[in-house]
Amino acid sequence: MQSATSPLMPIPGAIDPVPVPRAVTPREDGRIDLMGLSRPQIRDIFSDAGLDAKASKLRSKQVFHWLYHRGVTDFDAMTDLAKPMRGWMAERFVVGRPQVVEAQVSSDGTRKWLLRSDDGQDYEMVFIPDADRGTLCVSSQVGCTLNCSFCHTGTMRLVRNLTPGEIVGQVMLARDALGEWPRGNMASANDDESDEASHYTPDGRMLTNIVMMGMGEPLYNFNHVRDALKVVMDGDGLALSKRRITLSTSGVIPMMARAGEEIGVNLAVSLHAVTKDVRDELVPLNRKFGIDELLAACAAYPGANNARRITFEYVMIRDKNDSDDDARELVRLLRHYKLPAKVNLIPFNPWPGTDYECSTPERIRRFSDIVFEGGISAPVRTPRGRDIMAACGQLKSASEKKSKAEMKRLAEEKQAALG
Repeated sequence: MQSATSPLMPIPGAIDPVPVPRAVTPREDGRIDLMGLSRPQIRDIFSDAGLDAKASKLRSKQVFHWLYHRGVTDFDAMTDLAKPMRGWMAERFVVGRPQVVEAQVSSDGTRKWLLRSDDGQDYEMVFIPDADRGTLCVSSQVGCTLNCSFCHTGTMRLVRNLTPGEIVGQVMLARDALGEWPRGNMASANDDESDEASHYTPDGRMLTNIVMMGMGEPLYNFNHVRDALKVVMDGDGLALSKRRITLSTSGVIPMMARAGEEIGVNLAVSLHAVTKDVRDELVPLNRKFGIDELLAACAAYPGANNARRITFEYVMIRDKNDSDDDARELVRLLRHYKLPAKVNLIPFNPWPGTDYECSTPERIRRFSDIVFEGGISAPVRTPRGRDIMAACGQLKSASEKKSKAEMKRLAEEKQAALG
């Protein structure tokens, strides 16, 4: 979706993997996809295409508003542009969306989309509706390199980073599906509808929050995640507050401070254990960045305070990390580092091939009570979307399975054609 090359960056870890560099697949028609681009980037592209500086600045502001505030994908619908200008843009540019391979709806209302990129890579996103909010779980990579043993996504190989356009495109696609774009046109700057459209707030919308907790480790794709979230937070477009966005990391310590300084969103940390041996097994990154180093980095995270607590994700696995002693050690660690913390206790979500089992409800309640008694909030997250493999730790694109099914179908069709 982007016209830039995915940059290589050194990735710290138990084994330093190398992400696959990739120039975005050029469109056959030669047009440039504007999705995921900021206003300055759109302005520069318009300038490169032949508009003068004044026109580039004006048109980029108008097009940015149509793209991200209105959700428009057709230049002909941009009614405050002269018809010749609309035609000029349509010849050179396009506003894309991820290709939807499959859309599923859980019995609890959770939605999951299997998406496909222009170069044929599959990834997933999930929307979780609640009474007072709607949360979109966004992926940052195709596959994952962390190999967390309890996570289904961790069984995939890392293919590549998602581009800013592919990350922002997930938000745009969710808005499309939920029908949450302002209506009307912008022909008159003085009419009531235009005034309503000029200032967006998430109040009354279904999609109110974003969590970077889908496939991949966001801090291994820092530049693209940062650029995408800045587009999402821009007040003239999607205008989602940084307080409504949470970035989850397994502990890529060298990038955590930059995330706080350059993005400034809420931080969630996949902790999952309080001893070295157990966390080494569950989260192999712990072999390079240990628990104490990670918690010290959390204590130094810019903007963390009692009003903006750091969330610690803790998956509850039977006889692995769920004892009373584990709960007490969790309290001790968080209090030792004086962390403004909240602990999300996540019942383990099973997936095919795993050897782990979920802790019993009684054990989870006991664990939660001990943490609460220690003065730290420890709610139990209700599993959502388990029946469609959309729950935490279950995301894994079905590309391998689907490709085999597609090959079988094609073979059958070929055989039928041959008679």
